[in-house]
Amino acid sequence: MNKNYDYTYTYDYNKKKNRENTNNFSYINTNHSWHLVDPSPWPLVTAIGAFTVTFGLVLYMHNYQYGDSLMICGFVILLYSVYMWWRDVVREATLEEQHTFSVQRSLRLGMLLFIVSEIMFFFAFFWAFFHSSLSPVFGIGGIWPPESIEIITSSGIPLTNTFFLLSSGVTVTWAHHAIISRAKKHAIVALIITLILATLFTGLQGLEYLEAPFTMSDSVYGSCFYITTGFHGFHVIIGTCFLFVSFIRIIRNHITNSHHFGFEAGAWYWHFVGATAQSKLKKNIY
Repeated sequence: MNKNYDYTYTYDYNKKKNRENTNNFSYINTNHSWHLVDPSPWPLVTAIGAFTVTFGLVLYMHNYQYGDSLMICGFVILLYSVYMWWRDVVREATLEEQHTFSVQRSLRLGMLLFIVSEIMFFFAFFWAFFHSSLSPVFGIGGIWPPESIEIITSSGIPLTNTFFLLSSGVTVTWAHHAIISRAKKHAIVALIITLILATLFTGLQGLEYLEAPFTMSDSVYGSCFYITTGFHGFHVIIGTCFLFVSFIRIIRNHITNSHHFGFEAGAWYWHFVGATAQSKLKKNIY
C-alpha cells in the first residue's frame, strides 16, 4: 500500500461523482404510488400458446394429422402461462405490496372496460339471433324457428341453469360482504356454495348439448344456439377458475377487508355471466 497516496481525496472525489450521477438520473428516482412491473416472459408465452391452439384447431377441422395433438399442446402452454402469470400477480399484490390504492383504482377501471368489451362480444351473437328471428329469410322457410327444427323448451335445463347462476350470484355477494366484515368462515362457505352451483351449471350445460335434437350445422338457429351457449359456458368455466383461485387465497389469508380486488374482479365477472344467462333464457323463451 502506498503511504503517500491521499485516500481522503479519492473518497471525496468518488462521493462527488456519485452525487453527479444521481443528479443526472434523478428522473428515474420518482416518488409515486404506481407499480412499474418487471419484465415478464408470460405475454410472449401466452401469445405462442394461443397461436398454437388456433393453428392446431384449424388443422384439426381440416382433418390434418396431429392437428389435435398440436391443439392440446397449445392448451398446455396456455394453462402453464396462466398459472405462472397469476402467480406473479399474486406475489406482487400480496408479498411485495405493489398494489397500492392507486394501482387498485386503475385495475378496477381496467376490469370494468374488459366487462364492457365482453358485453359487446355477446351483443353480436344476440344481434344475429334477433336479426334472424324477427325477419326470417326464405332460405329457412320464412318462419322462426326454421322448418324441421325441434327446439329445446326453456322450462327444462335452461331454466334450471339460470336458477343456478342467479343463486350463485347471491352467494358470491354474500362472500363479498363477509370479506368486508372480516367473516372468513362465512366467505369460505359462500364460495364453496358458489363453486358447487357453477359446477352443476357446467354439467347440465354439457347434458343439454348431448340431448339437443339439432346440431350446429342445422341452419342459423343451430349456429346461434351453439355459438352463444358455447361461449357463455366457456366464460362460466373461466369465472369458476377465477373464484376458485380467490377461494384458495382466502384460505391462505391473502385477502383482507381492504385488499381484495382479486376477489372483487371475479365477483364482477360472475355477475356479468349471470346477467348473460338471464338474457339467454329470455331469448330461448322468445
